[in-house]
Amino acid sequence: MKPVYLDYNATTPVDPRVADAMLPYLTEHFGNPSSSHAFGAEARKAVDRARRQVAALLGCGVDEVLFTSGGSESNNLAIKGVAEAYRDRGRHIVTSAVEHPAVAEVCRHLAARGWRVTWLPVDEAGLVDPADLAKAMTPQTILVTVMHANNEVGTIEPVAELAAIARAGGALFHSDCAQSLGKIPVRVDALGADLVSVAGHKLYAPKGVGALYVRGGVRLAKLIHGADHEMDRRAGTENVPEIVGLGAACEIAGRELDAEAPRLAALRDRLQAGLAGRFPGLRVNGHPERRLPNTLSVSFRGLEANTILAELDGVAASAGAACHADGVDVSAVLEAMRVPLEEAMGTIRFSVGRFSTEAEVDRAVAAVADVVARLAPREGAAPAVAVPGAFRLTQYTHGLGCACKLRPQLLEEVLKRLPRPDDPAILVGTDTADDAAVYRLDAETAIVETVDFFTPVVDDPYDFGAVAAANSLSDIYAMGARPLFALNIVGFPSARLPMSVLEAILQGALDKAAEAGIAVIGGHTVDDTEPKFGWAVTGIVHPDRVLTNRGARPGDALVLTKPIGTGILSTALKRGLLEAPRVAALVATMAALNRAAAEAAQAAGARACTDVTGFGLLGHLLEMMQGAGARAVVEAGAVPLLAGALELATGGVIPGGSRDNMEHVAPHVAYAAALGDMRRLLLNDAQTSGGLLIALPEARAAELLDRLGDAGVAAAARIGAVEAAPPGIRVVA
Repeated sequence: MKPVYLDYNATTPVDPRVADAMLPYLTEHFGNPSSSHAFGAEARKAVDRARRQVAALLGCGVDEVLFTSGGSESNNLAIKGVAEAYRDRGRHIVTSAVEHPAVAEVCRHLAARGWRVTWLPVDEAGLVDPADLAKAMTPQTILVTVMHANNEVGTIEPVAELAAIARAGGALFHSDCAQSLGKIPVRVDALGADLVSVAGHKLYAPKGVGALYVRGGVRLAKLIHGADHEMDRRAGTENVPEIVGLGAACEIAGRELDAEAPRLAALRDRLQAGLAGRFPGLRVNGHPERRLPNTLSVSFRGLEANTILAELDGVAASAGAACHADGVDVSAVLEAMRVPLEEAMGTIRFSVGRFSTEAEVDRAVAAVADVVARLAPREGAAPAVAVPGAFRLTQYTHGLGCACKLRPQLLEEVLKRLPRPDDPAILVGTDTADDAAVYRLDAETAIVETVDFFTPVVDDPYDFGAVAAANSLSDIYAMGARPLFALNIVGFPSARLPMSVLEAILQGALDKAAEAGIAVIGGHTVDDTEPKFGWAVTGIVHPDRVLTNRGARPGDALVLTKPIGTGILSTALKRGLLEAPRVAALVATMAALNRAAAEAAQAAGARACTDVTGFGLLGHLLEMMQGAGARAVVEAGAVPLLAGALELATGGVIPGGSRDNMEHVAPHVAYAAALGDMRRLLLNDAQTSGGLLIALPEARAAELLDRLGDAGVAAAARIGAVEAAPPGIRVVA
C-alpha cells in the first residue's frame, strides 16, 4: 500500500498542474530572458507573468517581487541586505527564539561580525509577546525579523502588531512566510511587512525557487553580483521553468485558498482527535487556535520520536528531537517553548496537505497507535510476533555500530578520575588506550580479555551478528593474541522484534566463531529498548609478544589493512541511500576477520598495533602516538576508502560520531591546507570492525604488504610514517 505522506511542512509534491505549466519551458521555450530574439522574448513573457502571479497572491506590485533560489536565499538577502544597506544608521537586529535556521543562522552570522542581535522569547504556545519587542527596540534597531507561522508547531505570530512596533521605532520588518503562504492569507499590507520571504517547495512548486517581496523604497545590498537581473538586485540568469512553476503554484493557491484551508483544518483535527482518543495524555504543541490549519505537533511522553518514526514504515512525518547515544538534540523551537525533555524527545510533527485524504489520516492514526502502544513501557509486555518480510535492524536503533560509543571527550573525563589498579601481573590495563586488557599468568602465558558490543550497523540480523563478532575478535588479534572462546552480550527488544531475529544474530556470530576456530560458551541477555550485540572474548598470548599502542618508534612505517568509510556507508544504509552492491561491500569488509592481518603483522616484526573502530583512524592513531611519544605523518591520498564514501560525505551523510572524533583530535592534528573538509571528516569517520593500524620498521613495510597480499588482505596500504616530534599527527595531501 502506498505510504501516507504527512510531512507537507518539510516539502510538498509538485502539483501536476504546476508541472504542466513548467514543461514547455524545459523543452520548447528554452530561451534566455535577457536575449532580444523571439526565444528570449517568450521566456521573458513567462517570467513577467509569473511575477504578476506571485504579486497577486501577496497583494503587492510586480516591481516589489524578486525571484530567488528559495526561502533560504530570500531570508539571507533580506537580512544581510538590510544589515549592509543600513549599517550607517544602526547595527541592531531583533528576531525570535523560534526562527527557522535560514533566519537564525543568518542572525548568528551577523552577530559574529559586529551586529547586536536580540532574541525575543516565546510563551509555551510559541507566541512572541509584542511587549517584549517594544522593550527591545533601540534607536540603533534597523531590522526586526519574525516568522509568520512556525514550521514545527504551526503557531501564527502576531506579525501585524510586531510590524507596527518596528515601524514606530524606525526599523524595517521582515517575515519568513515560507510556511504560511498558500495555507492562510498572506497579504503584505495586512501584515505590515517591508520584506516577505517565499519558498516554492512549500506550496507545490519545485525545490530551488523562491521569491522575496521588497516594499518600494527599501534598500538592499546585493549578495550575488553580476549582471543587472531582477531589477539589479540579484544577478543570475533567471531559472525560467521553476519561476513559471512558482507563478502557477501561487495562482492555484490564491484561487483555492478559501476552500482548502478549512479542508486542511478538518483533516488536522481528525488526526488530532484520533490520536487523543487513543492516548488521553497526548500533548499538543503550539497555540490551540492561532496555528496553521495543516500542522499538528504532538508529544508522546517517555518515548523517542525517531524510534516511533523508524517503525512507522507506512507513514512519513518529522521528529522534534533526535536521540543519540550521548544525548538528545531537542529542536530550538521546543526548547524555547519550554517543552519538558521527556515530552520533547517524543515529539512528532504531522502536516497534511493538498493531496491528503480522510482515509490516509485514519490509516496514520491506526499505524501510530499500534507503534506507540507497542513501544510504551509496561509490565508483562507480550513478545513481538514474527511477520513476513525482512527486518531492517538499523531502523530499531539510534546509534550505528561503534559510532554509538560515548564521545571520547566524555569518556576521558570519567576515566581519568577513577583509580588505577596496582597489580604487577597486569601487562596492559587502564593506563593505556589499548584494545584489550592483558594479564600475565606465568612466564609463558598471558590472558587477553576484551568486551565489545553495539547497536546494528547493517540491516540483516545474520550479518549484524557476524560483523559484531568480527569486531570483538579484532581486539584480540590487535594485541597479537589468539582467541580461545567468547561469551555473548545481548540486549534485545522482545516487544519490538520477534525472537527469530535474535536467533539469526546469534547464528551469524556462531558462524564467525567457527571461522575463527573458537566456541561461544555462554553469555548474558537483557531486555532492552533497542537491539545490541557483541562478545566478551578471552585470548592467550606469550607475555613477550604482546602488541600495544606504545611500541611505535620514529622511522616506522604505518600500514592500514582495511579501507575506511564504514560509518558513512552505514549511515547511508540506515537512510536507505545505499545500493545493494555497496551494502554487500560494506558487510564484507566489516565481517572480514583481522586474523590474517594480525599474523602477517607478527611475522613482519610489527612494533605496535591497534584496530580502527569508533574513534576513527586519526583518533586511534593519536592514541598510538601519545603512547609512543612521537608524531605520525599521514599521507591522505594513500588511505584506502570504501567506494562511495567520499560522495556520500559530500552529500551530508556523516554520522555524529565522526564529527565528535574530528573535534576531539583537532588540537593534535595539523591538516594540509589543500585537504578539504570532507576528506578530513573521512579520516575521522567512526568505524565498525575496521582494519588493523600497524607500526613497523620502514625496511619491513614492503614485506608486510606482500604478506598481507598473499593472505588476501587486498586493500592494505602504507599510509604514512612515524617521526621524532611531540605527540600528534601531521596530515599531508
